[in-house]
Amino acid sequence: MDLSYWEQNTWFKDVDFCIAGSGIVGLSCALQLKKKFPKAKVLVLEKGILPQGASTKNAGFACFGSASELLSDLQNHDKEELLNLVQKRVEGLELLKSTLGEKQIDYQQHGGYEVFLKKNKDSFEQCEANLDMLNDMLRPVFKADTFQLKPNEFAFGNSLPNLIFTPFEGQIDTGKMMQALLRKAQSEGISVLNSTEVTSFSSDAESVHIKLRDFSFKTRHLCIATNAFASELLNLKVTPARSQVLISKPIPNLQIQGTFHLDEGFYYFRNVHNRILLGGGRNLDKEREMTSAMQTTSRIQTALEDLLKNLILPDQHVEIDQRWSGILGIGEKKKPIVKPVSDRVFCAVRLGGMGIAIGSSVGKDLADLIES
Repeated sequence: MDLSYWEQNTWFKDVDFCIAGSGIVGLSCALQLKKKFPKAKVLVLEKGILPQGASTKNAGFACFGSASELLSDLQNHDKEELLNLVQKRVEGLELLKSTLGEKQIDYQQHGGYEVFLKKNKDSFEQCEANLDMLNDMLRPVFKADTFQLKPNEFAFGNSLPNLIFTPFEGQIDTGKMMQALLRKAQSEGISVLNSTEVTSFSSDAESVHIKLRDFSFKTRHLCIATNAFASELLNLKVTPARSQVLISKPIPNLQIQGTFHLDEGFYYFRNVHNRILLGGGRNLDKEREMTSAMQTTSRIQTALEDLLKNLILPDQHVEIDQRWSGILGIGEKKKPIVKPVSDRVFCAVRLGGMGIAIGSSVGKDLADLIES
């Protein structure tokens, strides 16, 4: 495809910073670069009609990790590493709220609950025995006890009589968040082009040559913020992992409010506009769910439906309205990969399913790698 004079001059000439990926990290990076270099020309490229991966497909949990999830993480991270991860998540959430405003993202802090099934009594007892240790570890972040036991006042089927509660967890409207980020980026003069995929790149001393499907152009710097899809452009250990979701039709007199975790975070649910949003189940079919294919499967969707109808709302007739999937970027460690790839190419990927929490701060870290 040949570009017109106007297209070339307006969008692709004298680009200072090109960012691959218009999710939370990519747009946050673009905003930070524009703040740092006000006269710079910043171009964001997105291969999908909307941001691919997880930014517009996640469940909207403003969370930092449940008690059982953090205990599980201690098997692969020491306490200092885990504390730093939680600190980064909390800082990212605060940066997201201050950048966009709580109202613009419909932020609500109803707290977070961890539910334990009767068959997972051992997991609950392990968490109960380690609550003081977790609270002591996280006190530098929250300045108070992070977790506490609470009676299970919800009519959940087959669950233990106690929950683990944290008052510090919230929820957002993912669509409103991404719209607000896009509006803010465009108001700052940042160009965002959708359905424009970076297929390859090469760099020299002066610039980075970016190849798209139909043409090529040059930029002074390239920032790669494609998370789960990073291995398509870079040789990095980032594994795509699919997370499937469903949402119910409106439920009269829904009493459930807050964010809920189950089975070390492999399942999660929350209230949305008098509906229940429920996701997870990747642990049921780990090998097949290590994919970038945005599809749903009958095995996991059936498991989610069973969970909804037998545990969450056992005495109600519930109809499913929509189903979808998002793609996470995971690895052996939970810490994101934020680093230079070469003198003019940088990346911030592998968010480990915590994109809402850390996306803004990781985007800032990516922008901070660039000095001039």
